[in-house]
Amino acid sequence: MLPPSLPLFPLPNVVLFPGVYLPLHIFEPRYREMVRDALGDDRIIGMTLLRPGFEAEYEGRPPIYHIGCAGLITHAESLPDGRFNIILQGLERFRVIGEDHSRAYRMGSIELLDSLRVPADPVSVQGLRQRLETLITPIVERAGGELSIPPTMGDADVIHALAQYLDFEPLEKQALLECPGLVARAAALIDLLEMRTFAAIKPQISSLH
Repeated sequence: MLPPSLPLFPLPNVVLFPGVYLPLHIFEPRYREMVRDALGDDRIIGMTLLRPGFEAEYEGRPPIYHIGCAGLITHAESLPDGRFNIILQGLERFRVIGEDHSRAYRMGSIELLDSLRVPADPVSVQGLRQRLETLITPIVERAGGELSIPPTMGDADVIHALAQYLDFEPLEKQALLECPGLVARAAALIDLLEMRTFAAIKPQISSLH
């Protein structure tokens, strides 16, 4: 269960998913303060994505996508000059419904998005996971790697890890995060991978004509 308000850490190219770990380097003074405060409290911060065109207002309060993911600081390294290296573990999705501007960093009033949701059918999710693994295998092999997903890794963890770690655009990842539930998120992820697979083989198809 998340608190009713969270410190917000908006970034232009990072989307956090539940259950996934994210390393971050904290160097801006306002976010150093945010991490210090979080470490002295419940160690939870909310990751959100900045909307396009944020550059002109970056030092202030540029617009953000209102659906984000809370993360627990599981590790924090305080550097001599005041910077931090931290690791976040994704917790739950939230929606920002208001902001408090009384601090150097942004504080968001939030509502939870997943706590009352009916759990996804495990059989459906397992089938989607298998389809994802089938799609991702040739992509990994073309890059010279080998897919290795532990069979003991939970279906939701696999789906969210692929959503976070695959080389999608930030807005594509934001769309995945905003999907209403695990089944919808996995299906959207499959669509993205199928489009990528088609784009990879399209030149080969064209050469046959």
